[in-house]
Amino acid sequence: MKYVCLVSLLVLFSCGHKETILLPKSNVTLVKEVQDYSPIYLFFKTKGKDTLVEVNRKNSISSTNWIFHIDKRLPLRLVVPEIIKLQAKKEGSAHKSETSENYFSYSDSLRKNLAFTSFTKVKYQLKNPKSGAIAYFSKNDFSLQKLKSISGKITLGFDKNLNFGDYLQYKIAIQNLHLTNVLTEEFVY
Repeated sequence: MKYVCLVSLLVLFSCGHKETILLPKSNVTLVKEVQDYSPIYLFFKTKGKDTLVEVNRKNSISSTNWIFHIDKRLPLRLVVPEIIKLQAKKEGSAHKSETSENYFSYSDSLRKNLAFTSFTKVKYQLKNPKSGAIAYFSKNDFSLQKLKSISGKITLGFDKNLNFGDYLQYKIAIQNLHLTNVLTEEFVY
């Protein structure tokens, strides 16, 4: 029943049209519950052969936690610019709470519940990193075990064409490694 309620929450009615978001899935819950939040939705749309992102942030209140519900099919090249704009909007707000956080939502497929992971401290860059140890992620070509062997600070880089579902899988796996040398600045290029 809990899972049915979860799926029902993800079906929205916007301008009289039924909208759905396919959330990324994982088999682990990092954060189980978030209080006092505003939902932000990034929908997957197509127009001909083009993939588009449609942002619905009508209920975004800067003094609350923000939960980003992002369709897993969207490529990072479309998602990250929208996240950057929204982060800047929240940071620039006079009503921003210093304790409010930003979270990505996903579905925990084992426990059949909505789960969250914080990305409040992440600062996204839409360019190549210039120096340092860089762990680059693209579709199915990086072993997370290599991260453990890197000494010093690690910069994360992601293929701009990586879909959001795969990106979040990498992020959850990296958090589960409990590494202390991963920088909060992430590059998408």
